[in-house]
Amino acid sequence: MSIVEEYAGKLPVAGIAASVNESLAENPCVVVTAPPGSGKSTMLPLSVLEAIPEGKIIMLEPRRPAARQIAVRMAQMLGETVGETVGYRMRFESKVGKNTRIEVVTEGIMERMLIEDPTLDGVAAVIFDEFHERSLTADLTLALTLEGQNLLRDDLKIVVMSATINTAELCAALSAPLIEAEGDMFPV
Repeated sequence: MSIVEEYAGKLPVAGIAASVNESLAENPCVVVTAPPGSGKSTMLPLSVLEAIPEGKIIMLEPRRPAARQIAVRMAQMLGETVGETVGYRMRFESKVGKNTRIEVVTEGIMERMLIEDPTLDGVAAVIFDEFHERSLTADLTLALTLEGQNLLRDDLKIVVMSATINTAELCAALSAPLIEAEGDMFPV
């Protein structure tokens, strides 16, 4: 059973997971909006993982506690512990293994990854979560990722997710389609 099927009645983003994966197959960038607590930070990366047969997914999470918590929740959804399929990296703390395919990272780690390897070799997709929490580092890493995609890696996929960002401007800047999950807000 896929992760989408398992959580279909429980999380609102289950209804858009197939659309996100179809859009990623056709477009280099996709913008996703969904209410807080709808599962965009946990279920959508797992759904993208199912659609991408090889390569890592790097998910930028702006806050350290959220990065750790999201990685733990995704691992639980898979019935695993952190460091197996899903792991996280942040300053002074890392829980990844040789089989880790989703790495939830903080801004400084993502910036360092791009400086050390602008091609992001071995990475199939980069997800920018909570992009409405704008910062200079998040904007820089998105710009560097886009530049790498445009110049070096036309196969690299980029997903920008937010609950509250101005989607019209972002979609225009990225030439990306918008996929919106509707539904009730859930307590977070």
